[in-house]
Order: sequence, then structure tokens, then C-alpha cells
Amino acid sequence: MSTTTIVFDLDDTLVKEIDFLKSAFFEIANSIEAEVSSLYHQMLVWYFDNENVFQKLVQLYPDLSMDLLKSKYRHHQPNFEKYSYVKDFLSELKQNRYRIGLITDGFSITQRNKISSLGIGGLFDLIVISEEFGSEKPNEENYKVFHQFNSDTYYYVGDNLKKDFVTPNKLGWITICLLDDGNNIHSQNFDTEEFYLPKYKIKDLSELLHYI
Repeated sequence: MSTTTIVFDLDDTLVKEIDFLKSAFFEIANSIEAEVSSLYHQMLVWYFDNENVFQKLVQLYPDLSMDLLKSKYRHHQPNFEKYSYVKDFLSELKQNRYRIGLITDGFSITQRNKISSLGIGGLFDLIVISEEFGSEKPNEENYKVFHQFNSDTYYYVGDNLKKDFVTPNKLGWITICLLDDGNNIHSQNFDTEEFYLPKYKIKDLSELLHYI
């Protein structure tokens, strides 16, 4: 019987990074002002105008500091209620006896809080978070650690063409890109060297089932 391991990226693949940002901004606004809605929307305006949101807040509220705001941002527990389908999808993969993993770059507390809010931590056979692991994508070790499963086939599902696919392509994995729906933090430019490109492209996670 052949075995398969499917490894996912987290940000802008399983959950939109912009939704983490919005959740963090709302919590920060709530800790500053009783009129949460007004400040929250102002923070979003600054963000989409490419302003330094935290610097703006420090200027308006002298009791705040950049370090405090960054800490609140990184440590907050995000509201990901609308992503219940992610847990259902990963649970379906587990029921079909696929091994599943996660490779994500970022602060341990931040990424762990995202995973916790999605309710998916217990579904993964292995989670690789850069701060915990000691290296970031596209370092080969972040991927090769999954070879301990000795699977016949490996898939990698991500979104960032600059760092997600180059290494699994080199390792002989099947690479799949979840296309930007207009809400990704990083734009996708497919006009690049072939070894950076995924083998397949999908518009929705459910389409992955057509390739595995």
C-alpha cells in the first residue's frame, strides 16, 4: 500500500494573514478606546495607505510604545470562526489515512495561536515553525525532516512563489499553489524561473483532492 504525506503552508494557505492582522487590530483598538469601531477602522485605513500603524498610535496615545503594540499583535489569540472548514478539510485527509504536516515561518507564539484558533493542532503529524526549528523556508531541513515518514509521495501546498516551492521541487515533491483570491499579503508573480513555480495551481483547498 502506497503512503502519502501532504505538507501545508499556514499563512495565506490555510488562513489569510490579513484576517490575523484585522483580528489583532481589533483587539488592540479594544484595549485603547471604548469606541472600538472608529479606531479599528482608522487603523485599517492607515494600513491600506501604507502608513506605519503602530507609529501613528504611539503619536496619538503617548502611553503606548512600539514594543507593547508589537507584543499585543504577536501574542493575541485571533478570531478565526469563519475558518471552520479548514479543520473539516484536514480531518477528511486524516480519515483517508494521509499523513499531514505544516511548515510555517514566524514567531512561535504567533503561529501557535493561529493553529490553536483554527483547532487543527492535533491533526498534524508534524509541525515545523521557523522560530522553534531554527531555520526558515526555503532551507532544505525544514522540508527534509518530513522524510522520516518514508512516504512514497510528498505534496507541498503553499502560496508564496519566492520561497514555498523551490525546495520541495528540488526534493521531488509535488507542489501545489493556492492562488491569491485578492486578499493575500504577498502578491503572486508567475513570471519567474521554473524551479520557483508549482506543478499545479488550485483556486480552493477542496481542489487538492483532484491531485492526490
